[in-house]
Amino acid sequence: MVLTLGLSGCVAGAVVGAGAAVVGGTAKATGAVIGAGVDAVTTSDEELRAKRKKEERRCERRQRRGQEC
Repeated sequence: MVLTLGLSGCVAGAVVGAGAAVVGGTAKATGAVIGAGVDAVTTSDEELRAKRKKEERRCERRQRRGQEC
């Protein structure tokens, strides 16, 4: 009987440990999703520079064709 109680304690501990691992993994995944959402909304300096250069090249091409920017 003592062996049965000890074994059930081990099983309960394993179940609690597995539940904590699932909750921890979910929290990490949620943080990653939120981080990706913030990154998608914000624009970095590098992205702004790339966009400006693209606009400059587009303007130069249009000017070569005799059009306005």
